[in-house]
Amino acid sequence: MGEPVSAILAARGVTRSFGPIEVLHGVDFDLRPGEVHALIGENGAGKSTMMKILAGYLAPTTGDLLLDGEPVRFTDQRDAEQAGIIMIHQEFNLALPLTIEENMFLGRERRKGPFLDQKAMRAEAKGLLARLDCHIDPRVRVKDISVPNRQMVEIARAIGRNARVLIMDEPTAVLTNRETDILLEQIDRLRAQGTAILYTSHKLDEIARMADRVTVLRDGTHITTRAAQGFTEHAMAEAMVGRELSDLFPEKPVPRDEVVLEVQNLTVPGKVRDASFTLRRGEVLGFAGLVGAGRTELMEGIVGLRPATGRVSVHGHPLKPGSVLAARQAGLVYLTEDRKDKGLLLGKNLVENLTLLALDRFGTLSIDKAAEAAALDRAIDEFDIRVNDKEMVAGSLSGGNQQKLLLAKTMLAEPGIVIIDEPTRGIDIGTKQQIYEFIAALARAGKSVIVVSSELPEVIGLASRVVVMGRGFIAGELTGDKITEDAILRRAMGVADEKASA
Repeated sequence: MGEPVSAILAARGVTRSFGPIEVLHGVDFDLRPGEVHALIGENGAGKSTMMKILAGYLAPTTGDLLLDGEPVRFTDQRDAEQAGIIMIHQEFNLALPLTIEENMFLGRERRKGPFLDQKAMRAEAKGLLARLDCHIDPRVRVKDISVPNRQMVEIARAIGRNARVLIMDEPTAVLTNRETDILLEQIDRLRAQGTAILYTSHKLDEIARMADRVTVLRDGTHITTRAAQGFTEHAMAEAMVGRELSDLFPEKPVPRDEVVLEVQNLTVPGKVRDASFTLRRGEVLGFAGLVGAGRTELMEGIVGLRPATGRVSVHGHPLKPGSVLAARQAGLVYLTEDRKDKGLLLGKNLVENLTLLALDRFGTLSIDKAAEAAALDRAIDEFDIRVNDKEMVAGSLSGGNQQKLLLAKTMLAEPGIVIIDEPTRGIDIGTKQQIYEFIAALARAGKSVIVVSSELPEVIGLASRVVVMGRGFIAGELTGDKITEDAILRRAMGVADEKASA
């Protein structure tokens, strides 16, 4: 059966091996003009490998790529870009010391005679960003802008290249709902112009909302390709994990009366003002709010990562301010939202990452390598960390398995209070379910957990009590059946009325 004329780019029987390990097994996939084709699957399913093959970053081990129906071999990503195939990476591909406009035109600078045409590049950069409702100065260095704005720069740069095929890897993982809506509008515009779009996301509501077709990969194998219409989020999730997903969230643990953490009038200069709250033993306490509300900065102030004034007490004892070591010795630990830059050493192997917070448990003058290896074996088993090789570096793990490694690393220090910031960002639904169960199990065992999340269903599904932040202060608190999306958003935006108060 011949290749349909309508396909711009297609893979036929593609496999890919890394050493002796085959990670893609004879996958077929195609991209048609004017269509959004979603590629979904759990972390480690082979999505990123498939995308990199289509975009020229990797070559298939066996099988064929077809461009406009003809066999093609890309020597590298530049070769693919020459053919009109552009990929927006989940991990930003920007030069941080350069300005926005320099990044957007890197390697394809506009010239006026022998000189760079700065005026034309600036005007074009402004126009592309304006299409995304992103009004930042193109002369600003990328290192000085927020993570969501960096994503917008990546997207604007790709749009400006007039791609025939646009491959988008988790483009909304760091975007607000409003920014996501703007991006999806741009995708609709590109689709109407005839661009073929490959879209991956763990947010299945996005897939249901904007995809034309959906392909599911599981463990490197093609499971199904079907029209998105009628393919429910629940059915997608079950196709991804290969099992029934009846209850995504576990039963909420019942907290005890004992207060284990008390925060009084904590102020983080320029970020948080006079925040006060308590945490009880066995409680899962949620922190919700819009991006920029100060949730992360508050948590960093509590554990000593940011200068702060006010009082933090653990089990009734005041915590030395500004000391991460004092917090850890008191049994208080923080899992950062930025696992790649701040949470893990991606170039180091698994055992070095795992034991870093608890090195004193593995020797003083020298490290007990056998004990470290045993600890890694236990972590792999207890946290279901899926590894091909125990000597592999942390950066080679999928996102979900990196998050499990970060959890294992933190729990090896045996804390009593755990703050988890964005526990499932960029993680597939099967791994989410595992992490939710792990959080509930911690609370049932008498640990206390604070969950900071931008996903309202996550906060509502996990927490027995939710603190809402808005513009740097605590805007309200909700318990029981008062914990709803509407109530959280009203407080976060400062429009809650007295009748709606908890």
